[in-house]
Amino acid sequence: KNGVKDRRCGGQFTVDFKTQPLPPLKPPLLLSSPIRRKLERSISIPLRNEVAMDHSVKTPPVLSVKMWPPSKSTRLMLVDRMTKNITTPSIFSRKYGLLSLQEAEEDAKRIEELAFATANKHFQSEPDADGTSAVHVYAKESSKLMLEVIKRGPQQVDSEAEGNVDGDTLFDLSGGRRAFIDLEEARELLRPLAEPNNSFTKIRFSNRSFGSEAAKFAVGVLSSVKDQLTEVDLSDFVAGRPEAEALEVMTMFSSALEGSNLRSLNLSDNALGEKGIRAFASLIKSQRGLEELYLMNDGISEDAARAVRELLPSTGEIRVLQFHNNMTGDEGAIAIAEIVKQCPSLEDFRCSSTRIGSDGGVALAEALASCSRLKKLDLRDNMFGVEGGVALAETLSVLSELTEIYMSYLNLEDEGAEALSEALVKSAPRLEVIELAGNDITVKAAGKLAECIASKESLSKLNLSENELKDEGTILIAKALEEGHDQLTEVDLSTNMMRRAGARALAQSVLKKPTLKLLNINGNFISEEGVDEVSDMFKDSADKLGPLDDNDPEGEDFEDEDEEEEGEEESELEAKLGGLKIKQEEE
Repeated sequence: KNGVKDRRCGGQFTVDFKTQPLPPLKPPLLLSSPIRRKLERSISIPLRNEVAMDHSVKTPPVLSVKMWPPSKSTRLMLVDRMTKNITTPSIFSRKYGLLSLQEAEEDAKRIEELAFATANKHFQSEPDADGTSAVHVYAKESSKLMLEVIKRGPQQVDSEAEGNVDGDTLFDLSGGRRAFIDLEEARELLRPLAEPNNSFTKIRFSNRSFGSEAAKFAVGVLSSVKDQLTEVDLSDFVAGRPEAEALEVMTMFSSALEGSNLRSLNLSDNALGEKGIRAFASLIKSQRGLEELYLMNDGISEDAARAVRELLPSTGEIRVLQFHNNMTGDEGAIAIAEIVKQCPSLEDFRCSSTRIGSDGGVALAEALASCSRLKKLDLRDNMFGVEGGVALAETLSVLSELTEIYMSYLNLEDEGAEALSEALVKSAPRLEVIELAGNDITVKAAGKLAECIASKESLSKLNLSENELKDEGTILIAKALEEGHDQLTEVDLSTNMMRRAGARALAQSVLKKPTLKLLNINGNFISEEGVDEVSDMFKDSADKLGPLDDNDPEGEDFEDEDEEEEGEEESELEAKLGGLKIKQEEE
């Protein structure tokens, strides 16, 4: 709901750093006990009640909030927002070049660590402060360092691509510096591909932004080799170009490759929208044996999804279909569902973070019933709700080949989770990955969920984080994992309101698994004694136990009837950091 903490809203958000200090709290700030406890959970800092010294006047408790230090999840959120901003085309990227995702992630982590250290030093210099000024320093320092990185541009990589070759079949321009290329650079970079009798069957042009002049040369080369190509990756190949020029380049590449017999086509990260999809119309319409189609982060709206459905001439051979991170919505999902119905060979379907609600979720679930060969299903970060979850459960009964299922942040609640668990007990015997994080699953659904888990002997990864299983539910999950499950590598039950008993039971259950790599139980209500006990259990394999620094030993449960709607109270710190973006003018 608030765009920062609730990842289930399905939207994409930009962060804008406002460097003004937060307004001071105006005491007395009086909150009822359930709201105070909920605010504690969201801020991850216990709130102390201060009682007036004058006992002759009965004064309600006053809330005292400290804004520093930020929780680990808040720090990670900032890194994620900075990464997105650094990799977003802007006037700076046109001048200095656009960083690759990997380089941006590394820089964002470094920036956050430096900004945190600076802000923490500031906070320690005024120990009686509430941390507001430290937040201000944290924000200002992060913004300053991020702007420096963007103006610095991508760093030159020694392995700059000049037609990198993989077994003499892959022609790859994606390595090296991410930037615009002009006509002369295009001539030099594409020289190996232009040589007669080359053996390239796969091309990857991502990470290089083609303008009109460079594209005119490239299409001549592509036309000469299109009959030998089987895989084409044009992801992120017009970054930072004006819309008119980008559409012109797409149309030219589409015409050059029309009639090729491709096995795989990747058009991701190009902000296509309906116009972009139709710019590639001649290429898409000519593909009758396509096995893999990637349209991720492409602005696939309702109209764009309908355009894909209209242009795809044949879907019978498609094994991989991915639409991650688009603004598809329910109507767009219905169009995608019509494509899925015609994909009997589908093995890998991804439609995560696409703003799909219950109507679109039901449509996709019904369509997937036609895909009996499906092995990997990723629908994370949508708004299917209980209705969508129940529809998916009905479909799972026919998906016996499933090995990976990703259904986190779908608002399934107990009813949806129970329906899915019951269906999976009878299906998918070789399931290796189960992700159901952030679905408001409580103790009520834990029994059926545990039964499902117990039946999956091939399970290697289990993610039930950000639910409300508490001790009782955690202990049921722990018992389900006790016997067998010798391939288990990762278990995540972080942020589940569990205490010492649940943490101990889960640790004992997974500790002796021969392949275990990580147990994550952070962000719970584990006492200091419980943390010490679990740490001692893992003393001989400390690398297998995740951090425990975000546990709140004083955390309290609260009654559902006393809660206000989930997500209403967002920490002021996250609200502050939730406004970070790079201004489009140089100061």
